Amino acid sequence: MGLMALNLLMSIQRGRRRQRIQTNDGSLTSVSKRKLPSFQQDGNSEGGKRMKYPGPVLPEEIWCHIHSLMPMQAAAQAACVSRSFLHSWRCYPNLTFSRGIQCRNVNAHEADEIATNLTTKVDRSLVKHTGSMKKLKLEFYNCNVKACDLDRWLQIGVTPAIEELTVWLSWDRKKYKFPWPLLSNGSGNSIRYLNLSNCAFRPTVRLGLRSLTKLCLCDVLITGDELSCLLDNAFVLEQLSLQRCSKIISLKIPSWLRQLSDLEVFECERLQAMEIEAQYLSKITFAAVNELGQLSFGKALQLKILELYYYDAVCYARAELPSIFPSLESLTIFSWSEMASAPMVPSKFSYLKHLSVVFPAGSLSPTYDHCSLISFFDASPSLETFSLQVVPIGAKHPSIFADPSGLRKMREHRHDKLKNVKIVGFSTSKSLVELTCHILESTTSLEYLTLDTTDGHSPPRCSSVHRLGKCFPIDRDVILEAHRALLAIRTYIQGIVPSKVKFTVGKPCSHCHAV
Repeated sequence: MGLMALNLLMSIQRGRRRQRIQTNDGSLTSVSKRKLPSFQQDGNSEGGKRMKYPGPVLPEEIWCHIHSLMPMQAAAQAACVSRSFLHSWRCYPNLTFSRGIQCRNVNAHEADEIATNLTTKVDRSLVKHTGSMKKLKLEFYNCNVKACDLDRWLQIGVTPAIEELTVWLSWDRKKYKFPWPLLSNGSGNSIRYLNLSNCAFRPTVRLGLRSLTKLCLCDVLITGDELSCLLDNAFVLEQLSLQRCSKIISLKIPSWLRQLSDLEVFECERLQAMEIEAQYLSKITFAAVNELGQLSFGKALQLKILELYYYDAVCYARAELPSIFPSLESLTIFSWSEMASAPMVPSKFSYLKHLSVVFPAGSLSPTYDHCSLISFFDASPSLETFSLQVVPIGAKHPSIFADPSGLRKMREHRHDKLKNVKIVGFSTSKSLVELTCHILESTTSLEYLTLDTTDGHSPPRCSSVHRLGKCFPIDRDVILEAHRALLAIRTYIQGIVPSKVKFTVGKPCSHCHAV
């Protein structure tokens, strides 16, 4: 956008200088009475001199604005060839310093040399910066920059005008202590977006981040009380993401965060209790690596989207969530371990439209009954899409071929909104076949049915997709089960699929995974 604006302005300037009209005798004459801009001489051309036009004469603020619209690399290149851009480069508002991939697989001496060169370049850019910086990104993956250098750069970059600040360090740099006093005493009032990774953030007083709308902390050492100091004045916060913050034991999201709409709490391994009182949340993503002693979602009655990664998540969702989130429209359940079947309870998901259930490898007991998921269908009169992903590794469910007795007929309940059903990891599990047959027999609105006997990522034939012309190896037992599942589909399901339903079957690669 910045380059386009520059080209447009220069073309307008050239057009005005070259404006001409045609006389009666057909010759051309200039009508411009203004003094043409002077040209500079450069001794690098043929004959020792070359005429060089210095560029359009524009106010300094316009040069700075055009420059600010360019990506940082283009802005730096423009500064190398233009004095006007060189001057505005020193007040370029959006600076990103990123280094990491180049630091991989190098010895200690090479890594130190890379870090030294990087430090020199960042110093040159930041020390000479004279304008108001709005965005500053320091992304140093696998590159050991010294803590004193980071402190110096943040001291320069964190000004009362800063709006976005990102500091991402190597995974082993959690010992770096972010200088949180830079954000105190009103200095952080302008920050709208704060993104920190692999460092320690340990405030001891309440901060005044009054403009903060998005906060992302990933692998940051911070306790629940310290997080409260950070959020104390963040009245306009809209998005909060906490990923692998291992020091948080108890988490409370207060009710006065009225603008908070999106909350993510992902694999905070020591988390034991969570209480959410923010009432206007529309999306929550929660993933726990351990079972929580206390899990309370409070009064987030406006919640529309929930992604739940938890132990016995299916049972918990079916039994508890309808009363907690009555307005839920989209539910994703990822169950680390599911020992009991989903309960049949009278509560309803009155507005639920999209349901996705994922069972990873080893999460299901051999006696798990897939038909218990019908409880969700009966409780969700507005359900439109259903996705089920099952990884069969580690579980030996009774096969439809080992128990050829008649399929169970479930309690009749018509589903007139369900349109799209997809099952990934379809196997010969008898209860899974029964679930599929029930969906076909009880759903009058079905338009699409996909049964994928693979993991959902394997192409029918690899040579046209993979550059190496070869699929990743798969255990032979998994390949055999996939081919048996194809036989189960042909035997029990294919014949009862209505003609109006678009039926798709995913198969193992015919080239690499043939039996």
